[in-house]
Amino acid sequence: MKNAKILFVVFLIFIFSFAATAFLSHDTEETWDILFTNGRVLDGTGNPCFYADVGIKDDKIVAVGRLQGKLAAEKVIDISGKIISPGFIDMHTHAYDRVEDGSTWVGEDTKRFCAPNFVSQGVTTLVSNMCGGGPIDIQKQRETLTENGIGLNVALFIGHNAVRRHVMTGDFRRPATTEEIIQMKKFVHKAMEEGAFGMSTGLEYVPSIWSTEDEVVALVEEITPYGGVYMAHERASGLTPMWYVPSQDEPGPPNMLGNIVELINVGKRTGATVMASHIKARGVDFWGGSRAIIRLIDEARAQGVDIWADCYPYNSSGSDGRTVLIPRWALGENFQQDLKKVLEDPEKAKDLYGDIEHNLNWRGEAKNIIVMDHPDKSLIGKSLDQIAIEQRVSDVEMVIKLQMEGYTKMPGGARLRGFSMSEIDIEAFSAKRWTATSSDASIALPGDGPVHARFYGTFPRKIRHYALERNVITLEDAVRASTSLPAQILGLRDRGMIREGFHADVVVFDPENIKDKATFFEPHQHAEGISYVLVNGVYVVDDGKLTWEKPGKVLANK
Repeated sequence: MKNAKILFVVFLIFIFSFAATAFLSHDTEETWDILFTNGRVLDGTGNPCFYADVGIKDDKIVAVGRLQGKLAAEKVIDISGKIISPGFIDMHTHAYDRVEDGSTWVGEDTKRFCAPNFVSQGVTTLVSNMCGGGPIDIQKQRETLTENGIGLNVALFIGHNAVRRHVMTGDFRRPATTEEIIQMKKFVHKAMEEGAFGMSTGLEYVPSIWSTEDEVVALVEEITPYGGVYMAHERASGLTPMWYVPSQDEPGPPNMLGNIVELINVGKRTGATVMASHIKARGVDFWGGSRAIIRLIDEARAQGVDIWADCYPYNSSGSDGRTVLIPRWALGENFQQDLKKVLEDPEKAKDLYGDIEHNLNWRGEAKNIIVMDHPDKSLIGKSLDQIAIEQRVSDVEMVIKLQMEGYTKMPGGARLRGFSMSEIDIEAFSAKRWTATSSDASIALPGDGPVHARFYGTFPRKIRHYALERNVITLEDAVRASTSLPAQILGLRDRGMIREGFHADVVVFDPENIKDKATFFEPHQHAEGISYVLVNGVYVVDDGKLTWEKPGKVLANK
């Protein structure tokens, strides 16, 4: 009798446990938010894609596998024929650089915080304060972005140029003193304590033009204990920097190869992770230079230097396409009148012609410089050399004519865009597995005026043009360069892959239809083929449409 009672109690316990487990399991199933089914998974590692379902709960990926019939979800989305991958991580942007001292920079249009031109191409995390820019108060910037809400995740850097300008005030056309470097180190250290992921610099820009390698090393030493990344905008992207004017500046300016050597030295001397920002070989006389650059980087990596690069998939630089071929010294205050006076002076005219020749070469030659706007609308869309041939003048003379017959208050008289890089070099850089994808873009809204096509099309173009059409890289590696690779460089351990426990930053795209639509004449066009984009488990693109949600987070370096 006693044994029977014991068995009965055990039986009841078993039944209760089974019922409780079933109830809790059912309850768990009911709380799942999204289940993507029948898609191909590109997990971000570079491995081949595989068929699987992906389950999402709250802000995490909770399951990857054959899940239909095993899980219940509030929303089940059949993505047959499409690919699900990690959300793209843009390694180099100027999206939130202008959020300073509490200023939102957006005026009344708070939609800018949603970063629509980024999320519509699948970007879920971006890096900001590049090229040495941004505020020196990282904590204030974090607070401003958090208070306003943001459409995607942001990793902030501290800008060398901003710190140098603040410490040296207006007296920065020289190397910094020991005391000034000590003051700069304090700002960099403070930024790292406040969650910055590293330091960026713009060595081609004022005031970092006058910095030395020793100054850079001293500051990078402040980010190394935090695992920070040093992102370097080069001192020159070709044989000369953008600021170089042959008739005005001393010969022997910095060049791209010297810049890479300096970057490698910084990596060796500090042990830091270093990165060549928007790597390029610019100017006709430097086309093909990617071979030498790649050799330097490969050799450095073989020696243990932790060096990487990022690259955007376009052969034109310059955000707004305002290429000016006439040097500023020749334009004065009254462009046409002062230029005429220069032309009347034989010595000055000789210098002017030489400087324009230099700029033509650096901008890609006359045949690769396009008129985007001019009072004579018949010139728009034509190359500079085409117009010069039609008007029976030299390329240099045509540059001068554009100013003399063009807009009186616009330097150069016309808006020009130069295509100063070779596709051969872009393909060579893109093929290297140490190159991450970047846009070098800012946030844009229709009505903003001319912007670079990369503002809207970078990541779809990388997939469509360089992977699916040109076969420069595989589709798997195109996704890896935009996901797990940048996550690895930044030290993001829970983003950049489709993996259980990772944050639900995902993009679903149609490989047959994904493409960039933005052109240089009509840049404000969102990409096609992006079906869904989730940031921290929240739709920012739902069935191809922007939701204008702001689920992003300001990330902190851990």
